[in-house]
Amino acid sequence: MSDAPVPTPRGGPATPRRHRPDWSDGCDRLARSRPFEIAIIVVILANGIVLGLETYEDLSPAGTVLHGLELFFRAVFVAEIAVRLAAYGRRPQDFFRHGWNVFDFVVIAAIFIPGLHGDPALLRVMRVVRMVRLVRFSPGLRTIVSALWRSLPGVTGFLALAVVTLYVYGMAGWLIFGNRYPEEYGDIGRSLLTLFVLLSLETLPDLIEQGLAISPWTLLYYVTYVVITVNLLLNILIAVIVNSMEEARRLEMTERLAPGYDEDGDGVPDELDRIALTQRLDDLRAVITELERELRIDREDGHGRPHRDNTHTRR
Repeated sequence: MSDAPVPTPRGGPATPRRHRPDWSDGCDRLARSRPFEIAIIVVILANGIVLGLETYEDLSPAGTVLHGLELFFRAVFVAEIAVRLAAYGRRPQDFFRHGWNVFDFVVIAAIFIPGLHGDPALLRVMRVVRMVRLVRFSPGLRTIVSALWRSLPGVTGFLALAVVTLYVYGMAGWLIFGNRYPEEYGDIGRSLLTLFVLLSLETLPDLIEQGLAISPWTLLYYVTYVVITVNLLLNILIAVIVNSMEEARRLEMTERLAPGYDEDGDGVPDELDRIALTQRLDDLRAVITELERELRIDREDGHGRPHRDNTHTRR
């Protein structure tokens, strides 16, 4: 039996064929098939629709039907996880080496925790989280989520700077406007809330008008706040996220070049697809060259006219 690597379901490493029983190969092909993915996507969307219908009190007579659909969704999701676990053969622990697999397993398994059934609100939250599983089926969404995850260290530094800036301006606002406008700046909490709402710039005209009633110098307070927080800090945040998205795209391109990666899910690694495509192109070039030689096409002729052999004409 060959030791050639066989790709496991999307996101999984290649494992030697000799370690994969026949039933594992069948589950692997099923888990990687496009119809299987489409079916799971449809079930996830249907789950979201049922959750939305449960919010209408007028549909309470249909509660039995909706509950039956919920049990059906649970069975489908459990079967999906079982198939994907079985695709790893005798090494099911490899399933948990990938973040999306762990997320799917936790979301599906959490619904069976006995403690959740005593809290309907928490149980419903776990059911809503199932909708997030749609992200794993979209490469574009996975890239965005990966970029947001990679941007956390930079965002943490940004948040620290933003908190310090807001606190300084909050204290300054309390000192300047606290006695005159206690509803907006009566204490540090109200001051910070006012400045946080001001990030949308919707309340800026009213606050400037209130400040001018005290002193024209209060305009400097709001102008510097808008320039530093709304323009400078938010642009820094956007730059951090955009940079993380570029890093995520580069990382994804690097993973595509890794041995055993199979993006199209045809069971053949992409590197072998590229080799086969290159070979076919080389064969096609050889055929074209042979045809040109037989037809005696003159490549130097800019009009594409075939080169005529006048030897036979003269005879």
